[in-house]
Amino acid sequence: MPRYVIERNYATRLEATKDAADLIRQVNDEEGVKWLFSFLSADKMKTYCLYEAPNEEAIRIAARRAGLPADVIVEIGGEVRPEMFE
Repeated sequence: MPRYVIERNYATRLEATKDAADLIRQVNDEEGVKWLFSFLSADKMKTYCLYEAPNEEAIRIAARRAGLPADVIVEIGGEVRPEMFE
C-alpha cells in the first residue's frame, strides 16, 4: 500500500490524548488508512505523520471526519538510510 507523509498545522498547541487517538484510529479504519507514527514539533503547533493509504483522497476524507488538518500530503517512495552507503 502506498505511504504518505502528512504535514498538519494547528492553530493552537496540540494536546494529544488517548480519546483523540482512539477517534483517529476508528475513522482511519473506516476509511482504509493506517496511521504509522507522527513527529510533533517542539512548539506543538505542527505534526508530520506517516500513513499507509490507498490514495491521497482517503487521507483527506479521514482527516476531515476526524477534524484534523491535512495541509500537505506527499506520497513517498523507498527509504534511504545512512547505513545503506557503508
